[in-house]
Amino acid sequence: MIFMQIDTLLFDLDGTLIDTAPDLAAALNALLLENGRVKKTLKDIRPLVALGAKALVNMGFDCDDSHPKFSQRKKRLLEIYSNNIANNSATFAGINALFAFIKKRNLQWGVVTNKPEKLTNLLLEKLAIKPDVLVCGDTLTQNKPHPAPLLYACAQLAISPNSCLFIGDDKNDILAGKNAGIKTVAVTYGYGKVADDWGYDYLIDNPKQIQELI
Repeated sequence: MIFMQIDTLLFDLDGTLIDTAPDLAAALNALLLENGRVKKTLKDIRPLVALGAKALVNMGFDCDDSHPKFSQRKKRLLEIYSNNIANNSATFAGINALFAFIKKRNLQWGVVTNKPEKLTNLLLEKLAIKPDVLVCGDTLTQNKPHPAPLLYACAQLAISPNSCLFIGDDKNDILAGKNAGIKTVAVTYGYGKVADDWGYDYLIDNPKQIQELI
C-alpha cells in the first residue's frame, strides 16, 4: 500500500497498456519478405518493440542507420505498420478492468510514450482508448528517460509529480520517473526484462496489482 494521495496514473504505451508486438512483428516480416529476406519470429522481435522502428530495422536487416537504404526501410516499415496498426494489437489482460477502476475512483490517467504522435493517436482511436493526457515521442524535443515528458503530462493535468504513479515495462520508463520525482511501477508482463538495478519503487506481475497499490 502506498501511504500518499495518488490521484493520477501515467502509463507507458507499448508493452504496458497495449500488446503491440504482433502487429509490429507482422509489419517487419512483411518488409523482410518484400526484400527477399527470411522472416523473424515474434519471440525475437518482441524484446525490441520498446526500442522503436529503428531497432526493428536494425535487427531485421542487420544494419545501422549509416546504411544507404536504412531510412527507406524504416519509412516503409512504418507505412506497413500504420496500415495494419490494430489488426492484432489489444490491451493486456486486466487493463480494461483497471480503466473501469480508474473511472470509478475518479482518478486521472494518461499515456507518456516515445511512440510518434501520429501512430499513437491512430492506435488509441482504433482501440477506443481516451486518456486524459497524451505525451508522445514528438510532443517535446526530449524523450524518456528525460523527465520532461512526464513533467509536461503533470503540468497539463495541473498535478504535482508526487501525487501520481508512472507505470512502465522498460528501464527508460523507470529512469524517467525517477528523474521526474515520480514513484515508479515496473511491470513484468511487458517487453522489458525487469532488473533489480532499474531502481523501481514497485514491481507488479499484472495490472490488477495497481489497484492494490492505491
